[in-house]
Amino acid sequence: MHAGKQVRIGPVVFWIVVGTVSLLGAWSAATATYFAFRDDVLTRLIARQAEMQYAYEDRIAELRAKVDRATSRQLLDQEQFDQKLDQILKRQTALEGRATALGSMPDITGSIRAPARAPVAIEPPSAPSTPKPSPISDTVIFTAPPDREARLESRSPVMANVQPSQATKLAGVDNVLTRLTRSLDQVEARQLAMLSSAEETLESKLRRMRGVITDLGLDMGHLEAAAPKGGMGGPFVPVKLGAESGPFERQLYRISITRAQVEKMNRTLALVPYRKPVIGEVEFTSGFGVRSDPFLGRPAMHTGLDFRAATGDPVRVTANGKVVNAGWAGGYGRMVEVDHGNGLSTRYGHLSEINVKIGQQVKIGDIVGEVGSTGRSTGPHLHYETRIDGEAVDPQKFLRAGVRLSAG
Repeated sequence: MHAGKQVRIGPVVFWIVVGTVSLLGAWSAATATYFAFRDDVLTRLIARQAEMQYAYEDRIAELRAKVDRATSRQLLDQEQFDQKLDQILKRQTALEGRATALGSMPDITGSIRAPARAPVAIEPPSAPSTPKPSPISDTVIFTAPPDREARLESRSPVMANVQPSQATKLAGVDNVLTRLTRSLDQVEARQLAMLSSAEETLESKLRRMRGVITDLGLDMGHLEAAAPKGGMGGPFVPVKLGAESGPFERQLYRISITRAQVEKMNRTLALVPYRKPVIGEVEFTSGFGVRSDPFLGRPAMHTGLDFRAATGDPVRVTANGKVVNAGWAGGYGRMVEVDHGNGLSTRYGHLSEINVKIGQQVKIGDIVGEVGSTGRSTGPHLHYETRIDGEAVDPQKFLRAGVRLSAG
């Protein structure tokens, strides 16, 4: 009984049982359906997951390929930079060696001056370098870093981001290397110009020397044979140029040969009396040739030159040789005669004092006596003669040759 009404329990229990059985049937049907279609769902889920994984791996592979390409370009740029830098260093080393060779040459009087600008430092693609000033030019020396190899430390997609300024940086490096190459070109051009100038100077001097000997009517072979050799010797080693020799080495070789010829000619010309016997301005009181005799007033042959000078002025020998006469010699008064070999000799007359002895070896510039007025003389002066094979020749011919030689 409930609220005054009678309720029967039997029907309620019946419907509860019916509902429970219905729910269990529905659950069983749903479970059967799930298990019936489960394989298809799992397959689709697995396929979708695999597709996403493959897409992700493809993206990773693409990013890795980009990183590899960027790294390859960087390695290639570094290799090209290393090659260019190595060429510049080798070339600069060669130029420094050439500068040393030029500095040791007495014929090179100039120097290689660098333009007034500061050295430029280069930053390579992967690491900076250390600039050092060059001793011969406005270029710089670069020391390569110990580890120039780029390494791919990770396969992470983050490394796929290449610096946007890389191309600009490489272009700047190329520009600086180009400037350095041009600077080395200028240094090399100046070195070759200096060599050309030295070669031209030596060749011109050698031509003048040969021309002087020819103009004086002297025999080159006899003069070279009479020139003293000094203490020399050693095995014969021919001079050869390597197949890799460039224009600088060939020109330096030619200069060395020409200089050796000039030195040999200098030793030969040391026996030719083309210098002045007195110091100072040359003033002649009487020339070579026919003149009026100062004592008799009649035409007579004057076999030398009379130099105006004061008593006691030093008289210097004009070429290397050996004293063959030193004493009183008639009209010469006190006279010194020096034999220079190959038929050449000189005489110094009217001396007040004689400072050498017969048989003494004398060299250019040695004082053989002092100016005086001994012998057949009207006053202090130097009587100077040059003779070839005993015949008196005009000394001015030799003096003009000396002026011509000194002009170079």
